[in-house]
This record gives sequence, C-alpha cells and structure tokens, in this order.
Amino acid sequence: MWEYEHSIETSATPEAIWRLWADVENWGTWNAEIEKIEMDGPFAAGTQITMTPPGDDPVLLRIAEVVEDELFVDEARFNGLLLRTTHRIDRIDQNRIRVVYRMEITGTGADEAGPQIGPGITADWPETMASLAELALR
Repeated sequence: MWEYEHSIETSATPEAIWRLWADVENWGTWNAEIEKIEMDGPFAAGTQITMTPPGDDPVLLRIAEVVEDELFVDEARFNGLLLRTTHRIDRIDQNRIRVVYRMEITGTGADEAGPQIGPGITADWPETMASLAELALR
C-alpha cells in the first residue's frame, strides 16, 4: 500500500467547504488540474465522475461514500490498483476546521506503482486545498 495525506486549517465553515465539494461540475474553479468534469448523477455513493486533467486522458472516479458536511470518498481503478481518496472535514473548535485529503493506493503492485504514480497525483493538493479554502471564505 502507498498512502499520502495533506491537511490545511481554515476558518471557513464545514457547510461552505461542502457546497464546493458537492458542486462537482465547478471543481475546476478551485482545482487547476481539471480541464473538464462531468457527473452521471447526484453527489451520492455510486455516482460516477469523469474528470479530465489538462492535456491528459479522462479519469473515471466513483463516489464510494458521502457523509454530508463531513466527508466523501472517491475511487479510481486501473491496472489492478485501487486509488481511494478520502476528503474529510474535522472541526478543531467553534471557529476553525481542518480539511484533510488522504490517498491510499492498494492492489496488485501497489508497493511499486504507488511511489511512482502517487506523488504526481497528489502534488497539487496543497495549492488545490488552499484555493478551496479561499473560495469557501468568500
């Protein structure tokens, strides 16, 4: 297994972060690594998201879990690997939250493939999460 986690703290409300997460068609406004994105249903477990990074092939994601105002998990599968990303909101106190992104890569060859592909996938998380929090404060 390969894993990576990044978190930021913000005074944005959980509801503000959640509204941006649930508005999948507009993820590109705060995530520069999205050229095009489409969803085949509601923001709920089982729904598929097709996300196209700039100059790259589309990536198929499936929403695996949703807990409103708390977390959602998406999964991508390819070449015997499962890439599972948890997006979570933790309350620090009445005025601050921690936004956490965690990726786990499991499956056949994950110990070798994870260190090769994981850092490239997660490299933009600090900037993406900062943009998310900034937009949530508006």
